[in-house]
Amino acid sequence: MSGRQAGAWLGLLAASAVGTAILEWIGLSAGLLLGPMLAVIGCLIAGTLDVGAFSRVMAEWPLFLGVTAVTLGASSLLGYLLSRWQVLPGSTAIWGSMPGAASAMVVMADAFGADARLVAFMTYTRVVSVAAVASILAAALGAHHGGDWLVTMLAPAPLIPSLATLSVAGIGALIGLKLRIPAGALLVPMAAGITLHALGMLRMTLPEPVLAVSYALVGWRIGLAFTRETLAVAGRALPRVLLATFTLIGFSAALSLVLSKVTGIDPVSAYLAVSPGGLDSVAIIATSVPVDQPFVMAMQALRFLAVLALGPTLARAAAGRFAKSTAEESPSPTRPAGE
Repeated sequence: MSGRQAGAWLGLLAASAVGTAILEWIGLSAGLLLGPMLAVIGCLIAGTLDVGAFSRVMAEWPLFLGVTAVTLGASSLLGYLLSRWQVLPGSTAIWGSMPGAASAMVVMADAFGADARLVAFMTYTRVVSVAAVASILAAALGAHHGGDWLVTMLAPAPLIPSLATLSVAGIGALIGLKLRIPAGALLVPMAAGITLHALGMLRMTLPEPVLAVSYALVGWRIGLAFTRETLAVAGRALPRVLLATFTLIGFSAALSLVLSKVTGIDPVSAYLAVSPGGLDSVAIIATSVPVDQPFVMAMQALRFLAVLALGPTLARAAAGRFAKSTAEESPSPTRPAGE
């Protein structure tokens, strides 16, 4: 191991130790594990957004806002119908139908009272389905494949940018948890990272092992919370969730054809731009095929930010409407059901 590699790992261990000590000192035992992991994922998402994406949105804002509204509306409608048909309880189906980075949607849903386990089930079912369709498309276009995953995992990361990114993650998570902001451990570092990255003040860089551990721990936390009852609910809901997923994929494919015809952009770029998969997974696929990456990432970024801003309101409104309609259909407790 070179001196630079050793320094990067020692810096990471030191940052982890300091973050752990701070979180223990203020008594955030739950945040000890999950907070830093979510902060790392938030920084990863921030790193996919640059000033080029935001410039593209500003230059063609009517197109971007229109497509975002249509895709978000279609997703919300499917989520509402799944709730209305009692496929999944409460606002769970609303959150599970939201297009955005999967981990972010799960964390947001948990913070706003939905069942994070079932939201994760819905979200990752959609991500896997979308990724499979997009990967088949990429393979058909002769996309190049990445190198040896172990080589990628062990490749050294730049020391200073890595430490700076981890500092943003740690400090942001601490602020978010301390201020009790819903999903603050994710959103505060992500907001800070987006700002710094877009302004060119910091190149968001994270060692691959840190990302792998972060995703693994978040996934374990969600997976280990499943019970027999939760698995039974997920199993019963799977056919209709798959139907909703492929309905949304089909809608997105049709929308991409319209978008391609109207704007002249190639169909693959249009499909990836409106694809209902996660921002992070689409970013990975977009780097392996010859597409208009700034357009794809700009569209995905705007939709992701729109979901962050509007998701809680849409979920509460749909859940409230569902609860009201359920109450109206139920017989009055003071009268016989036949009256």
